[in-house]
Amino acid sequence: MKEKFFIFLKGIAMGSADVVPGVSGGTVAFITGIYERLLKAISAVDIEALKLLSKFKFKELWDKLDLGFLFPLFLGIGTAIVSLAKIMKYLLENEPIGLWSFFFGLIIASALLVSKQVGKWNTGSIISLIIGVILSYYITIATPAQSPEGLIYIFFAGMIAICAMILPGISGSFMLLLMGQYHNILDSVSNFKLDVIAAFCAGAGIGIISFARVLTFLLNKFHDITIALLTGFMIGSLNKVWPWKKVVETYTDRHGNIKPLLESNLLPQNFEGDNQLVLALLLSIVGFLLVVGIEKVADKQNHSSE
Repeated sequence: MKEKFFIFLKGIAMGSADVVPGVSGGTVAFITGIYERLLKAISAVDIEALKLLSKFKFKELWDKLDLGFLFPLFLGIGTAIVSLAKIMKYLLENEPIGLWSFFFGLIIASALLVSKQVGKWNTGSIISLIIGVILSYYITIATPAQSPEGLIYIFFAGMIAICAMILPGISGSFMLLLMGQYHNILDSVSNFKLDVIAAFCAGAGIGIISFARVLTFLLNKFHDITIALLTGFMIGSLNKVWPWKKVVETYTDRHGNIKPLLESNLLPQNFEGDNQLVLALLLSIVGFLLVVGIEKVADKQNHSSE
């Protein structure tokens, strides 16, 4: 039960990260030491698993899919998303500098910790790192779109977002923002719009099962290059979570609310209004130390379970 409780807490941490555009739940999975186990468990969903289900062999199915791990993890993720959706929405609108500062420190620490898992830095690893930085940075400067209506589009948005969510450094929430679905999904979760939630979850389920196999293959065959690429993703994503921003262009959503469409980063001294520099620095340090602390606790737990 102690192990299940810790897995549940890691799920809450992943879900909390997934709610914020610019922060990846995959990052949390990586620093808490459950990333490869998560991919392996998801990849186990196959024809054999369906046959076990059809024959009501629940014990074998439970072991094959590592549901003793997945169930508390996804329960934690779901709990965090449902309970924190309104809080994160409030913080993004009213305390953006503090929130982004916290996650800026979190991602810096995460990138450093993940980079330590590269067994040998060579030309291939360095090139992979650079590609990851460039790709992730490009995603952060892409202009969010005003998306079409309809559950089919939400289904495909779920497929794309979930792939990003399990990639450290690539934020599924930000991908939803680019597709013009972030506020719609957040509002649907907050207000329990079951048709939208069902369409999104169906797309996410198909997407994560397919993509997990790809990542598992890459980690098994090209471990160092893949880890370097994921590290690059994290470094490039820092552009998105820079705390001081200026709105360059806005758009009006379907409810008539004015939303930021394009933003540019500013130095604290060039920010109009209270730049909250001291608070930003403190929260960045808290985010950094939190990741280091989580990593140490996870490492201690992994050693004790061996």
